[in-house]
Amino acid sequence: MSSNGDVTTTLFVVLCGLCSALDAIAPPNIVFILTDDQDVEIGGMTPLVKTKKLIGDAGISFKNMYVTSPLCCPSRSSILTGNYVHNNGALNNSYSGNCSSRAWQETSEKSTFVTYLKKQGYQTFFAGKYLNQYGFPRSGGVKHIPPGWDEWHGLVGNSVYYNYTLSVNGKAEVHGDRYPDDYLTDVIGKRAHEFLLRKRIESPTQPFFMMLSTPACHEPFTPADQYKNVFDHVKAPRNGSFDFYSPDRHWLPRQAKHPMGDESLKFIDSAYRNRWRTLLSVDDLTEQIVNALEKTDTLNNTFVIFSSDNGYHLGQLSLPFDKRQMYEFDIHVPLMIRGPGIKSGQIRSEAVLNIDFAPTFVDLAGISPIPLKIDGQSFKSLLFSNASEVSWREDFLVEHKGEFKETVSECPRLNHQQVANCRPDCVCEDSLNNTYGCIRVLNKKTNMVYCEFSDSENYVEVYDLSKDPFQLKNIAKQLDPKVHLELNQRLMKLSICSGPSCRVVHPYSLF
Repeated sequence: MSSNGDVTTTLFVVLCGLCSALDAIAPPNIVFILTDDQDVEIGGMTPLVKTKKLIGDAGISFKNMYVTSPLCCPSRSSILTGNYVHNNGALNNSYSGNCSSRAWQETSEKSTFVTYLKKQGYQTFFAGKYLNQYGFPRSGGVKHIPPGWDEWHGLVGNSVYYNYTLSVNGKAEVHGDRYPDDYLTDVIGKRAHEFLLRKRIESPTQPFFMMLSTPACHEPFTPADQYKNVFDHVKAPRNGSFDFYSPDRHWLPRQAKHPMGDESLKFIDSAYRNRWRTLLSVDDLTEQIVNALEKTDTLNNTFVIFSSDNGYHLGQLSLPFDKRQMYEFDIHVPLMIRGPGIKSGQIRSEAVLNIDFAPTFVDLAGISPIPLKIDGQSFKSLLFSNASEVSWREDFLVEHKGEFKETVSECPRLNHQQVANCRPDCVCEDSLNNTYGCIRVLNKKTNMVYCEFSDSENYVEVYDLSKDPFQLKNIAKQLDPKVHLELNQRLMKLSICSGPSCRVVHPYSLF
């Protein structure tokens, strides 16, 4: 009896060991929380106390996370495909600019990261804003479900908080203005929570990928009822480049009203408070999801990633409110990650990009090799290595194609002047000549940005951020001609790069 008991005990121990080993190598789950228009430079992370604790403090915060195009649809298309805008084709937020157009759906959308995860056996879930033109009739309507998604709760059009339509697995679901039933950030959290609880019963061993894309903190900056009166005394920061004017810049900031008018200042402070208020609901969503992962015993095998599609400005360079600029406030965004094997409390300084999400998700899912046509680079190695152990990029491309409208309803005197988004005070935030390409250099020795504008002036802007973090002084005219030439040639190469050529580390020789 004792011998049989020993054998049984030994067998039990072996089986438990095998179960543990299988658990250890099980494909990880991935949760990706993406906010809309959330800055880093002007305090956009301040309200997210719980998110920083639950994700950043529990894992890694990347202090140099950037987007390669500071506008919603181009950046989101880069996130989905892993490609720069010149390769994914989504030039701006318009249908004619290829935002969720039929042409985009027939090309880039067929090879987003989620299509690879689906083939790898992942169960996939999406809720929230997808692309700005998604769900409208000419984009295929609500019946169009992008390939790769098993469960789909996609917002029709751009970010709002109430009075919207969701495509729920291809069927229209209309929402009104009741709180909390219709508040979009809360709806996203509720649907995600239900999915996690349901999945625990229906498919507990299948790995999943979940993307939660909130409207916060995008215009119209509508806070949830319980947060309408918080931050009452907060004002937009007045430091750095706030209401700063310099004649040595491209046309768009030169046309800004300076000093800013009272209408702009009042709007900016109100928008700043309400942006923070909307982010409190995102903070609640993060807590809800992490708690649900813990409740379903999946937290220990789940990577939770938090970031934004682009930054934002409120009064910087006397521009009232928007994004689309090549300055730090519009391209610098948050990135925090926690997950299995990641040491807590880390801060890393490598330049990570929105085009890196797709190859990283594919890499975390165990897909090898990573598709060659992806421009971005997997940062999986950065999650588990010391800083000195990984060779990483030292520069990257930022590109934007200016958008304009012939009729400017908010400021009719600017009709037919190839401008757009001219409010308040008739200050325009985009224009045809706000088209540019930049090289952002970030290594141990150099922290600078070099930009060329496709305008009638062929304007060039260069900033040394190690000495001038707010980008107040354009040093293009003082730049060594040899350095200028090297940066110009590097910009030309990256502007036409594709796949592997985008990932080549450039050995800067002159600085």
